[in-house]
Amino acid sequence: MIGKLKGVVDSYGEDHAIIDVQGVGYVVHCSSRTLRRLPGIGEATVLSIDTHVREDMIRLYGFESDAEREWFRLLQTVQGVGAKVALAILSSLDPGSLATAVATGDKAAVARSPGVGPKLAARIVAELKDKAPIFGAVDPGLVRLSGAVEDRSAPPAISDAVSALVNLGYAQAQASAAVAAALKSAGEGAEAPMLIRLGLRELAAAR
Repeated sequence: MIGKLKGVVDSYGEDHAIIDVQGVGYVVHCSSRTLRRLPGIGEATVLSIDTHVREDMIRLYGFESDAEREWFRLLQTVQGVGAKVALAILSSLDPGSLATAVATGDKAAVARSPGVGPKLAARIVAELKDKAPIFGAVDPGLVRLSGAVEDRSAPPAISDAVSALVNLGYAQAQASAAVAAALKSAGEGAEAPMLIRLGLRELAAAR
């Protein structure tokens, strides 16, 4: 099994790159995000590899990092997610964004990936939610806050602040993350107006 390739970029295709390793050209299928970040033709590169072996073929999937490869594998544990859909998701979301989206229940972010409908996005979030923090630097405080907002157990000031940001057009996950950051600087007893103001500042800085 091939776990890593170190060579030079020989050429590019629509969904793959050919990596020349000491004169042998390996066809490596990648997410569009990974393909965009690879160097130019003739330049050196290193890719983490996941090898799929079938009776009629061997297919290599390449990733910029081990974290991206682990998400590729993890996504395929969900019914209805094959290699093609997993690559589509990783084309839309980097590993950190995907971990946050899954951990905070942001089904809409996952559903924006080509080939992923609302039902499949909901299944991905539900089945992988407990595993997401392991595969990404997800703030546990953000996960707790998002859960509290969702089940309506969050303090009124927090719920009101998140609701206000959502009404301004921000996604639920974005609003929760901004309010979680605002809480860190303002303290647990902060009122909604303060959290909204600090949350908007966080959102503006993230652009």
